[in-house]
Amino acid sequence: MQITPDTLIIFQWNGIQVNATIFYTWLVMALLLFISWLATRNLTIGPKISRWQNFLEVIVGYIQQQVREITQQNPDPFIPFLGTLFLFISVSNLLAIIPGYQPPTGSLSTTGALAICVFFAIPIFGIAKKGGMAYFKHYLEPSIFMAPFNVIGDFSRTLALAVRLFGNVMSGSLIAAVLLIITPLFVPIVMQVLGLLIGQIQAYIFTVLATVYIASATRVENKLEKIEQKEGSKEDE
Repeated sequence: MQITPDTLIIFQWNGIQVNATIFYTWLVMALLLFISWLATRNLTIGPKISRWQNFLEVIVGYIQQQVREITQQNPDPFIPFLGTLFLFISVSNLLAIIPGYQPPTGSLSTTGALAICVFFAIPIFGIAKKGGMAYFKHYLEPSIFMAPFNVIGDFSRTLALAVRLFGNVMSGSLIAAVLLIITPLFVPIVMQVLGLLIGQIQAYIFTVLATVYIASATRVENKLEKIEQKEGSKEDE
């Protein structure tokens, strides 16, 4: 029984090994690229658009709405990163319906890499919004003695993101495999469907948490903008 796709070797040549985690990650990436090409090859703003373009617009519109509601900001700068996170995790988990497929999100290596991307994206967005000095100043709040704890907090939430996604995806696949051995066919099928649903929920939760962390990194900027707007309106009066 394969608990994690890291232990399943797909290809080996001259000491170079490609395990299931890497192989199926490439597969998901290729599938996303292919779908993106289908949806964007004949883009149009006319009344008649292709089904693929309509499908893509629905997904992008939903992601924009969710990001706007959470961040209370213009979602466009965040869509490429957060949208990619959501689609990769969602498709990775959704393909688990295919026999023999191993979700790369069932590997701590994959979930750790995704969490590290979020870890570095937070200061990048924060610095882009507020500048380096203003962003790193929040580590000294409410006092300089809290700086180590604020840094530890950033690392701990990154670890929590990785472990949460890994644990839920891996446990769902493991339970389905166990039930397939000790119970009739129908129970594992039900568990597989439930696992697909949980996988989509985990994709949503992971992306929402990443959005919340990014929003917190740019929240001070919003307050400063409101203060500047109020001061500007007073000067006009």
